[in-house]
Amino acid sequence: MYTFNPTLYFITDSTGLSEEEFLYRVECALDGGATLIQLREKDRTTREYIHLAYKVHSIARRYNVPLIVDDRVDVALAVGTEGVHVGQTDMPVSIARKLMGPDRIVGATTKTVTQAMEAYEQGADYLGVGAIYPTTTKVKTVLTTTDTLRDICAAVPIPVNAIGGLNKTNLDVLTGIPIAGICVVSAIMKSDNPCKSAHDLLILSKQLQNKLQNGK
Repeated sequence: MYTFNPTLYFITDSTGLSEEEFLYRVECALDGGATLIQLREKDRTTREYIHLAYKVHSIARRYNVPLIVDDRVDVALAVGTEGVHVGQTDMPVSIARKLMGPDRIVGATTKTVTQAMEAYEQGADYLGVGAIYPTTTKVKTVLTTTDTLRDICAAVPIPVNAIGGLNKTNLDVLTGIPIAGICVVSAIMKSDNPCKSAHDLLILSKQLQNKLQNGK
């Protein structure tokens, strides 16, 4: 399977951006240190999604960062990306795994311990858990408590990332929870300096893991 580092999982949002500006911000995020990238496009046609995925994949490969396609297994297979991510209303993890094969990355969004265990048993390689805070993206936000996040981390042996409204000012709530990393969208996509924001968030994510290892 493709190896991946979930420390700073960057999720895209092209809302209101030209393709040129969008791709510039993607490259800035990768240059700043994003360790994993997900292309998330809810409102594009299949052809548009594939077109953009090819361009983002080309950038990601230059940085040796795996590209995960949100929701659309067909787009991931068409472009040859490293993985796909499915939510609770998307294709079941078991079917996504069957279609993607054993070597590609399959991630899943979960909000409960039961969902997390089911996703793991069906072949998920990592989980995104949240939303920890309300978000400004076009995704329905159902808040997840940090206690539930902690319980999910304890319930499955695969990496668990926190997601939902996370930015440089509010990560302290995750201290002591054995997450593998953080997922961010607006904190990079809407930043005046996406490269610096990615760099700073990577450092903060690593600090969370260092505190955990040091028992703080």
